[in-house]
Amino acid sequence: MLMQTAILLLGAVIFVPLAKHAGLGAVLGYLFAGVLLGPWGLRLIDDVTLILHFGEFGVILLLFVIGLELRPSRLWVLRRTVLGLGSLQVAGTALVLAAIGLALGLDGKAALIVGLAGAMSSTAMVLQSLAERNQLADRHGRAAFAILLFQDMAVIPILAVVPLLAAGSVELAPARLLGGIGAIVGVIAAGRFLLRPLFTRIATLGSRETFTAASLLVVIGTTVLMDAVGLSPSLGAFLAGVVLADSEFRHELEADLEPFKGLLLGVFFMAVGMSTNLGLLVTVPGQAFGLAALLLVLKVVVVLAIGIATGESRSSARKLAIALSQGGEFAFVIFQLAFANRLLERPLMDLLTVAVTLSLLLWPLLFLFEERVLSRCRPAPERPFDAIDASTPAVIIAGFGRVGQVVARLLALKGIPFTVLEADPQQVDYVRRFGSKVYFGDASRLDLLNAASTGEAKLFVLAIDNVESSLKIAELMRRHFPAVKIIARARNRFHAYKLMDLGIVSPIRETLHGSIVLSEMALTELGVAGEEAARIARMFAEHDAEQLRRQQAVYQDEAQLVASVLQAREELRTLFEQDEELRTAAPPG
Repeated sequence: MLMQTAILLLGAVIFVPLAKHAGLGAVLGYLFAGVLLGPWGLRLIDDVTLILHFGEFGVILLLFVIGLELRPSRLWVLRRTVLGLGSLQVAGTALVLAAIGLALGLDGKAALIVGLAGAMSSTAMVLQSLAERNQLADRHGRAAFAILLFQDMAVIPILAVVPLLAAGSVELAPARLLGGIGAIVGVIAAGRFLLRPLFTRIATLGSRETFTAASLLVVIGTTVLMDAVGLSPSLGAFLAGVVLADSEFRHELEADLEPFKGLLLGVFFMAVGMSTNLGLLVTVPGQAFGLAALLLVLKVVVVLAIGIATGESRSSARKLAIALSQGGEFAFVIFQLAFANRLLERPLMDLLTVAVTLSLLLWPLLFLFEERVLSRCRPAPERPFDAIDASTPAVIIAGFGRVGQVVARLLALKGIPFTVLEADPQQVDYVRRFGSKVYFGDASRLDLLNAASTGEAKLFVLAIDNVESSLKIAELMRRHFPAVKIIARARNRFHAYKLMDLGIVSPIRETLHGSIVLSEMALTELGVAGEEAARIARMFAEHDAEQLRRQQAVYQDEAQLVASVLQAREELRTLFEQDEELRTAAPPG
């Protein structure tokens, strides 16, 4: 057992970092490791069934953690997006795939299993890919997050229904039904009235090991209870997580269980890789690749149709559809559970597992194709820019996101006339619902700036989030409207350097002021007097502004920039030491 554990850990340590470095995600790394170590690879591990059962506890821990993250208050805020888009995607995809399964000769239960499993997407791969490309805040990124959240919730009833679909278990006796309802109510009641006082008591003891043991006991106890009454063990873990989601111990529970969850879930995926019948790629390659391609294409078509029907633009709907087109990790869980309950035959489960694995492998290529080819080849926007009715605005605001909206609201309170230019038509339509006067147009176009009477404005507020677009507009303003004063938002220090190169004297870094205010509050909470904390924050801000001006002159020379940063750090330390000496030496009062 120790040798097998060492082999599994070695496979994870080698293949997961390689897969992440290649942009394929940890799940594929675990699958590759399993394939190499199992019967179809080096045959270092033969008892795949034992490892699979051991790894299934990782799935249970994952569902407990998902329950912890699904706070009822958060779900209530997102209810329309999550329940609307999410239910349409899962139901639509499952119905289409199930209908195809029936047409291909599967029985009703097997077709339903295939449809529900195929509707799942890879939460880890999608969110990681969108985050790396800064697309989580985009329309399709927010929609993808909502759909993935619904999928995570939908897994629970799916896993609970699969055993009920097994032969002889659909007809529930009244006693068994009442037992299941009683177990669910018992878990919820125990979470409310027993678990919280228990964790409070354990926390006062200061024993981290006891707290971790209690966390594992809660998960195992709820799964054993659900299994005893004939329900899915995963349902118990999920319910326990949801009950504790709004408790003060949520983050500590998640932190304690995260290492166990990650490793055991990795073991599960390695076991799936070991049990994957790679011989199918030799004997029936057409079926394996055909099913993978069918899954990708069908999910693209279904999600694209749903996106367009719910008001997304074609570009946003296409990106959303491609982002969610691959199979998901939970498909493996559903297939294994269905096979254990004899709802899927072994050959069919092997073929489906290979197809989902291939879809995960092919999806990054499809994602890159959309990003590098389709997005660049899309036609110009069909919607024409708005005709701007602006006689002599005092202020032009370019960009109406988080920053631009705050500026506009303050100007409106003082009755100062302004014109807002926003290049995202969906953002324009959205903010107009709240009465804001915003024009759809690209501020990087000279004709649009002229139409907005930019030359007659007193001030130009550059609030664009995208660095490249921001610099393009700043350059255009400096060339054609040099008399108009510009104040600009900078995403980071490098963006600020570039804006300063274009003559914008004091770019406002979007996170700096919030961070300084936060630091001042931290000092106050730690016992520093309010005036003293404000003075320290002011000294730091003035020093940082001076260093920004000095480093802007040398930022293109890395060696000089590093030297300047080190010098600035030493100067700041000396400045505070001198200030402390003067403060302590000064007579009281």
